[in-house]
Amino acid sequence: MGVPGPDIDQAQTDGTLLLLAIDHLALGQHLQYDLTAACAATGLPAEELRHIWRSLGFPDPRAGEAIFSDTDLANLTAMADLMHSGAVSEEVTYGMTRVIGSSMARVAVALIDAISAGSGASADGVDDLGDQVFGPVTSEVGDLLPMFPIVLEQVWRRHLQAAARHRRLRGDQEDSAGIIVGFADLVGFTALAQQVTDEELAAVVARFERLAYDVVIAGGGRVVKMIGDEVMFLVEDPVAAGEIALRLADASRDAAELSDVRVGLALGPVLEREGDAYGATVNLASRVTGIAYPGTVVVSAELRSALEDHPNFAFKNMRPRSLKSLGRVQLSVLLHVEDAPNTIRETIDERRGQMREALRERLAEWSSSPADEANSAPEG
Repeated sequence: MGVPGPDIDQAQTDGTLLLLAIDHLALGQHLQYDLTAACAATGLPAEELRHIWRSLGFPDPRAGEAIFSDTDLANLTAMADLMHSGAVSEEVTYGMTRVIGSSMARVAVALIDAISAGSGASADGVDDLGDQVFGPVTSEVGDLLPMFPIVLEQVWRRHLQAAARHRRLRGDQEDSAGIIVGFADLVGFTALAQQVTDEELAAVVARFERLAYDVVIAGGGRVVKMIGDEVMFLVEDPVAAGEIALRLADASRDAAELSDVRVGLALGPVLEREGDAYGATVNLASRVTGIAYPGTVVVSAELRSALEDHPNFAFKNMRPRSLKSLGRVQLSVLLHVEDAPNTIRETIDERRGQMREALRERLAEWSSSPADEANSAPEG
C-alpha cells in the first residue's frame, strides 16, 4: 500500500495495524491542494470554503497543508453553486451540510468501533487480527469498504422517500393537533454507572438502544436521537404512540439486564429542523418523563383527550404538577385497559400513595425554603 516501514512497525507494536490499513485505504484519493490552491481552483473565497468545510465536520486546514482532493473540490464547488443559485438559502445549505457531516461522522465512528472490537486488536499486533477481519478490509476486492457507499446511498434514498411521503400525508400542520413527542429513559442509570465496568455499561446502553429502535420503528414512529440512557422519538398517530410507550415499558421489564424504563408523551405543535425537534411540546414530554415512576407511561392532557375513547386504553389521574418553565399541568398515567385498577382496594391504595407523595413534596419544599431554619418544617 506504500505505507512506510516504520509506520507499520509502530502500528504493529501499538496493536493498530488494521486501523493504519483503513487510514490508507478509506479515501483512495490524491490530496494535492492546500487552502490557497483550493480557493484558486474553485473560485471560492477562503472564508466561505472554510465555512463549508467546517459545516461538514472538518477542522480548518493549516497553512500550506495539502488536504483537498479533486473530489473534495468538486463537492465544495457544487455546494457553493447550489447556495448561490438561489434555489435554496444559505441557511438551508449549511444546515444540510451539518446534518450530512454529523451523520457520516457517526456512521464512520460506529464502523471503526465495530471493526476494532471484532479484530481484538491489541499490542500483540497482526497475529491477533486474522484473515477474517483484516482480509475483507485490506483486500482490493474486499467487501467491507466498497460495500458502504452502496448501502448508504440506497438507505438515504429510501429515507428520503419515506420523509417526503410522511410530510405529504401529514397535510397542513397548522390545522392539525400536532405530533406526539416521546422520551423514554432507563431508571437508575447514573447509579448503575458507578457499579459496573465501562464494557458492561456499554452493553446495557447497546441493549437499550436496540430495544428502543425495535419498538419505536416497528410501531410506526421515528427515533430522533439517543442520548445515552434516553431515547427521543416522534409519532404521528396517537394510538400508535400509546402502544409504543407501553411496549417500551413492558419490554424493559422482560429484559433482565435492563432497569425499568419510564416514558413521557406529549401531543402538540413541534418545530422539526435538521432531523431534530424543538418547542414547548418537546420540553413538556421531557419534563413529564422526569417525574414518571419506573415502568410507567405518563401522558399530557392533550394526548389523553385524543385517546380517551379508545377501547384499548385506560388512565389513572394524577394531581396537577408544576413543571419547570411550563407551569402547572394536568397529567395522567396511561395503561392498557386490562391493567387498569378495577377494585375499591386498588383505588384506595392509589389515593394513599398520592397523599404520601404530596406530603413528601411539601416536606421537600419546607426543607429547601430560605426561611428561618426553625420555621422550615414542623417538628415530629
